[in-house]
Amino acid sequence: MRPGPLVVVGDTLLDVDVEGEAERLCPDAPVPVVAAGRRNRRPGGAGLAALLAARAGAEVVLVTALGDDEPGRWLREALSGSMEVVGLPLRGGTVAKTRIRARGQTLLRLDTGEGRAHPLGLDARRAAAALRGAGAVLVSDYGLGTAEALREATALTPAPVVWDPHPRGPVPAPGCALVTPNEAEARLLCAPEPYTSPEQAARHLARAFAAEAVAVTLGARGAAVARRGGAVVRVPSPQVAAGTDACGAGDRFAGAAALALRDGARAEDAVAAASREAGRFVEGGGAAAVRLPDPAPGGRLPGLGDRPRTPLEVARVVRAAGGRLVATGGCFDLLHAGHVSLLRRARALGDALIVCVNSDDSVRRLKGAGRPVVGEEDRTEVLRALECVDAVAVFDESTPAALIERLRPDVWVKGGDYTESDLPEAEVVRRAGGETVILPLVPGQSTTNLIAAARAAL
Repeated sequence: MRPGPLVVVGDTLLDVDVEGEAERLCPDAPVPVVAAGRRNRRPGGAGLAALLAARAGAEVVLVTALGDDEPGRWLREALSGSMEVVGLPLRGGTVAKTRIRARGQTLLRLDTGEGRAHPLGLDARRAAAALRGAGAVLVSDYGLGTAEALREATALTPAPVVWDPHPRGPVPAPGCALVTPNEAEARLLCAPEPYTSPEQAARHLARAFAAEAVAVTLGARGAAVARRGGAVVRVPSPQVAAGTDACGAGDRFAGAAALALRDGARAEDAVAAASREAGRFVEGGGAAAVRLPDPAPGGRLPGLGDRPRTPLEVARVVRAAGGRLVATGGCFDLLHAGHVSLLRRARALGDALIVCVNSDDSVRRLKGAGRPVVGEEDRTEVLRALECVDAVAVFDESTPAALIERLRPDVWVKGGDYTESDLPEAEVVRRAGGETVILPLVPGQSTTNLIAAARAAL
């Protein structure tokens, strides 16, 4: 496993779904009349790929071009609560795609905006620095210039690179760990060579791009994976119910493949894992099910603001805004970089984070008479000072089960090598309608080791 975040490089769009009812035809044209109802905005393109990876628990840095217009500002604010955003300048308006839908079917798509990436100055240097420190890189190219502008910097990263290409974009940088065109894109990328099969296309593109592997994705038919100079393997896709909306599945696939490669998987295994994640995403409703409440300035939900709020107040505000509440728990004695990384990744899974902290008596029962080193009032104060923390709650019991019942988080986060069955509070989370997410710890970071090192130095 290579340490470091997933760095997503690419073009971010604004996707808008207008949901309504269509029960009659227009009297002056043979088209349905849609009585518009709910309107949902979400990131598209690289922004969606980054958001889905962050919601799966990954630490994410998004390098993208954002316009200084209302759609661009909304995207920056909406995404900044879940990841670090390195924004390059955009020449022109932010690209927006508005889908008019009725009863789950898209009737019309209206595209606006013509912006293209224009990297200059500090932002380009920040982008190059992010690529050097990446654990894995996903290039999510939608043909709007970001991948082209950073192609040379991407070629220099030591991290495995997954390149999701676009026919209007640049040729993938040489040495990519995996290139992931769909079948239509593979046909265009093979030209002027004739296209005879996905296996032939994968083999040809692996040579042409000097890539370690190419996966031609085929939707329900799986993917054809070719290693450069090796055999072609057909990887099946999981069965997905007929009629489900596959919009966004490619973004989820590419992000999951990049994370699997970061963790040391072979190309074939990374594609298989990514296919499973994409299938789950589609079964869950696809991109149309992605909900992001309109953010307030600073990336927080309206109503949270800057003033301190109690944990129950935060929970009420998040639910009222239709947001996603995240909670985590622990002793947090001698706060260190591993704790901060965990808390940032936990906050990226939703719209607000509540930290449940063991009281001093609870810590002593768990850790022994010499702990905690830092009292609960000071531990609470330090946690409240972190930007990623919205509220802190102290509990006296050995587990936070009773507190979870009151807060009812959508996501309960723990760090370590647990499974859900190891956690006594997991059943309480399920009964409250939430899910449990286990995030890996940062290697080498331990409060116990810090205390031992400090005592040895005395």
